[in-house]
Amino acid sequence: QVQLVESGGGLVQAGGSLRLSCAASGRTFSTSAMGWFRQAPGKEREFVAGFRWSTSNTYYADSVKGRFTISRDNAKNMVYLQMNSLKPEDTAVYYCGAQTTIPGTYDSWGPGTQVTVSS
Repeated sequence: QVQLVESGGGLVQAGGSLRLSCAASGRTFSTSAMGWFRQAPGKEREFVAGFRWSTSNTYYADSVKGRFTISRDNAKNMVYLQMNSLKPEDTAVYYCGAQTTIPGTYDSWGPGTQVTVSS
């Protein structure tokens, strides 16, 4: 089992930046991919950014391309999400997720961190 813990959320003005961190522990070697998701009030959880450990490819939702960057530190089992040019519509709880059992399915989640962007 993999444990994930997010940090770095907070309140920021529109146009500002935040960096989220995700610390992974446990059976991290069993993860095939990791990513960031978000859920705004009244909306479904949506994919934000992700990567597969075996490749250098990264993937982004259209809504964040050019503003958000996902990165990782393999040695520290850390995943980051650098968020620039934040907009009020980026306000959400951000979750770190991992694919551990079924390829293509995120089945491990952190508790989430709140990001609020004021206009």
